[in-house]
Amino acid sequence: MLNNMTDCEEGEGGPNSQGDGNPKESSPFINSSTASDAEKSQQYDGKHMALFEEEMDTSPMVSSLLSSLANYSNLPQGSKEHEEAENNEEGARPSKKPVKAPQLGTLMGVYLPCIQNIFGVILFLRMTWMVGIGGVLGSFIIVFMCCSTTMLTAISMSAIATNGVVPAGGSYYMISRSLGPEFGGAVGICFYLGTTFAGAMYILGSIELLLMYIAPAAAIFKFEGLEGPEAEAALLNNMRVYGTVVLFLMATLVFVGVKYVNKLALVFLACVILSIIAVYAGVIKTAMEPPVFPVCILGNRTLASKGYDVCAKVIEKDNGTVTTKMWRAFCDSEFLNATCDEYFVNNNVSEIPGIPGVTSGILAENLFGYYLEKGDILEKRGYASVADPEAPITKAKSYVLADITSFFTLLVGIYFPSVTGIMAGSNRSGDLRDAQRSIPIGTIAAITTTSTVYMSAVVLFGACIEGVVLRDKFGEGVNGNLVIGTLAWPSPWVIVIGSFFSTCGAGLQSLTGAPRLLQAISRDGIIPFLRVFGHGKANGEPTWALVLTACICEIGIIIASLDAVAPILSMFFLMCYMFVNLACALQTLLRTPNWRPRFKFYHWALSFLGMSLCLSLMFICSWYYAIVAMGIAGCIYKYIEFCGAEKEWGDGIRGISLSAARFALMRLEEGPPHTKNWRPQILVLVSVDGEQNVEQPRLLSLTNQLKAGKGLTIVGTSVVGTFLNNYADAQKADQSLRKLMETEKVKGFSQVVISSNLRDGTSHLIQVGGLGGLKHNSVLVCWPRNWKQPEDNQRFRNFVEVVRETTAASLALLVPKNIAAYPSNGERFTEGHIDVWWIVHDGGMLMLLPFLLRQHKVWRKCKMRIFTVAQMDDNSIQMKKDLITFLYHLRIDAVVEVVEMHDSDISAYTYEKTLVMEERSQILKQMHLTKNEKEREIQSITDSSRGSIRRKNPSNLRSQRSTEEGAGAIIVEKPEEESVAVSRPKQVQLIHNKNASTTPTSPTSPTTPAGGALSPGSETQMTWTDEPADKGKNQAAANPENVKDLFSMKPNQSNVRRMHTALRLNEVITKKSKEAKLVLLNMPGAPKNRGGDENYMEFLEVLTEGLNRVLLVRGGGREVITIYS
Repeated sequence: MLNNMTDCEEGEGGPNSQGDGNPKESSPFINSSTASDAEKSQQYDGKHMALFEEEMDTSPMVSSLLSSLANYSNLPQGSKEHEEAENNEEGARPSKKPVKAPQLGTLMGVYLPCIQNIFGVILFLRMTWMVGIGGVLGSFIIVFMCCSTTMLTAISMSAIATNGVVPAGGSYYMISRSLGPEFGGAVGICFYLGTTFAGAMYILGSIELLLMYIAPAAAIFKFEGLEGPEAEAALLNNMRVYGTVVLFLMATLVFVGVKYVNKLALVFLACVILSIIAVYAGVIKTAMEPPVFPVCILGNRTLASKGYDVCAKVIEKDNGTVTTKMWRAFCDSEFLNATCDEYFVNNNVSEIPGIPGVTSGILAENLFGYYLEKGDILEKRGYASVADPEAPITKAKSYVLADITSFFTLLVGIYFPSVTGIMAGSNRSGDLRDAQRSIPIGTIAAITTTSTVYMSAVVLFGACIEGVVLRDKFGEGVNGNLVIGTLAWPSPWVIVIGSFFSTCGAGLQSLTGAPRLLQAISRDGIIPFLRVFGHGKANGEPTWALVLTACICEIGIIIASLDAVAPILSMFFLMCYMFVNLACALQTLLRTPNWRPRFKFYHWALSFLGMSLCLSLMFICSWYYAIVAMGIAGCIYKYIEFCGAEKEWGDGIRGISLSAARFALMRLEEGPPHTKNWRPQILVLVSVDGEQNVEQPRLLSLTNQLKAGKGLTIVGTSVVGTFLNNYADAQKADQSLRKLMETEKVKGFSQVVISSNLRDGTSHLIQVGGLGGLKHNSVLVCWPRNWKQPEDNQRFRNFVEVVRETTAASLALLVPKNIAAYPSNGERFTEGHIDVWWIVHDGGMLMLLPFLLRQHKVWRKCKMRIFTVAQMDDNSIQMKKDLITFLYHLRIDAVVEVVEMHDSDISAYTYEKTLVMEERSQILKQMHLTKNEKEREIQSITDSSRGSIRRKNPSNLRSQRSTEEGAGAIIVEKPEEESVAVSRPKQVQLIHNKNASTTPTSPTSPTTPAGGALSPGSETQMTWTDEPADKGKNQAAANPENVKDLFSMKPNQSNVRRMHTALRLNEVITKKSKEAKLVLLNMPGAPKNRGGDENYMEFLEVLTEGLNRVLLVRGGGREVITIYS
């Protein structure tokens, strides 16, 4: 049923797991079937599976699942497939050749490739020099540290590699799937650079073997007769020229066909093994018959072989004394009476065996280190020397000199590349018959073998070879022979030729593996600018990646010094190994359910120790290279994070995030945040249309400007319906929210609830938004547009309920009005003001919000102004001083202004507007009546109003009938128009009682007695006459019926006071802040009686009338800003 899943992936990554942008790996499990519906139905017929027919599309039968698992393969387009593709190019095939099952076992698939990659150029060119400089003990410590690091890394790698199928990409695959795309990409690039520089190091090693030991005459830049910097420059230039040529030839060979590289691999491996065997055979031979490699010593200084033919100053020839070549090198003539070098005259010449043998006891002399400065002469320990310590060294070219300054950490950096290559087995996991068994056994066995060889080599080199020969890097004192070659049996050429071919083979392997690693990273799509390197030839060969690899490798060739390139690749490999250990430790400590390695001999402490060793070795090798390598990895990490890696690989970093989030949430439960830590955690309530698109996108723009990416943001909406029927709509709305949040760069979470009505849905969002201590403390909701229209009647009622619920929950409330006029994130205000009208204390929200807004580039150039209102009995001058001091302590820059609002009469316009508002409310309450009932109700209101006015003005009724008809009538239009026009008679005058208080009241002030009745003398007296107030009162008292009509005509006095406050404040705000870019002011609370919702909305409408952008703010009942540090 699912057997078609065994197609190969392309390149290192494959299209399923890496190349097509799908974050899921190719899998033989659910929903992977390619069988037709008819085939599926047949599979269930006659198999007693009718009960599961409904699930046959999503749940395969166990029999077919097991079959697909048994045949599951995720092979990379490796070298074998590449060879098959090349062979298939010769002729068209009618059908695709089936991919052969992998047949490589532990020996050929893991052990020998690891051996070939671990044994390399350092063993043959620098191992003896390291023992001579660092001593047997120091070198043994270096080898033990490096081998322990790779062994611990191999244990961690084995655990990861056996925790499921590792289809392609080797170490990159393991790290990226364990630590996530950010770490995976960063470490993958480091591993790629390490492999590339390793190719450069192997090429330089092969050129050094060629020019120094095989064919010195082939040098283009002759260094014969040169000394000091000139000789060094000539050698480096030769390395650069020949290295570039060899790099070009190798890259061409890799481009032409990888199959040739693979066929040569066994030859190169045989060269390595034969060379090592020759070394051990030579050690055994020294015990019986040490080879003759004499070293000439002048005093205690080692002489270069090219400076003498006989190790003597003079020789006896034909019964006479004849000077030698050495004499001529130190004296100004060949005669015995010539003037010679002082040191040459004062010291004798002696000859010592270069290889005294394993039984000679030289080990004791080579036990400790002998570090040299650049230009120092190699000296024999224990030999007497007569020299003036202050006299300069002359005839330096006749001695063997140290070419570089040596120290312990340098040796570590140079040696470590010789233990790399442990990933060779895991890189070939797709070619292995049983990768989960072969990788641990083969890798650990290879490391054990190579570590044994290295440690024994340190001891044997120290026990067999003279110290001055060990410290002679290029064998200048032993006739230019390769030092390790002098120990080999039967001939030094075995080592020279063997090491030359092995280094060439290692360079080819690096140039073959590095492009494929880069191709795997590119096809993963996590680093956008590298995607071009995922392409190649039709057979999958990474052509562009090979070109880039060759260019980077050329950088190492230009450096030209093997000792300088080695620490560079040490950094990259150490970083890779460090993250392998981290991945294993992380997975073990997190105890993720999917962490079930078949390899059981691991522990998080071992992985942590390996990680610590890797980090320590990085800084031991070269602290500045370590910083550069970590900087490169950090930049790549941040780049991947910035570009937004869309991959989800179930990595350990996500597990850490979950654990850290749980820990942090538990800590947040301990108590509310301190005022200093308070920031608006906003729940943004948006509405969606029928297509589930957000209706107020600018609301998220404002959110971004308020938050600047900090703190918690939840964008929530409600979908009307039931969960079963409308779940798809909810998912669509959630995607719409996420898309808009990404567009507006709002970092937060989206939340969609399904409810029977919008009111309950909004309430649910306010109640359950957030988790634990990470909950919203502020609600941002848009002002209801067209709330006066009958069809939007329920919308404004929902809005008022949100005001009530946020007050009850002690949440701050932000209500932007005219949200469409707010700036987008791309706009900039080059000037203007943000005006804050601080009327009542709200915990400091009005101070904090403009400060946060001005952190955003949209509002950054706006100045902040703070207005506060002074009453009749307030000292406005002192208020201004106090406010300036307060802002100074808050560290907020703002212009302060105190606005004086004196007591004034309530205008007729206020009375009229209140009356219109209340009668409009009466009409809205009748909207549910039938048409006839509505008309009767409106007519009764009109008649009642007219009758009241007539009874109030009997004297003017006859004389000014026309005026009364035109001015006193209350014209009520049809309910559909939703506007009630009340004309103002010219003679109407509002008389204010001196005992009444007209100070604007708080929204929570107690209302008047039921029905709005007034107690004479204690409330504002109102009448529609020019007569004095006392007379009006007497008339009212004399006629009880008139009193009843008067009260029925007059609006609720609490509403009048509120309307008066709204009008006065609006008048002042409009005057001062008409041109402001944004006005923030306190938002009054909603009435406790739901019957006054329409009046409340009217009050807010009047308060903000004539202002372009208004942000109404209601505090949450706690202090949010403090003057203390």
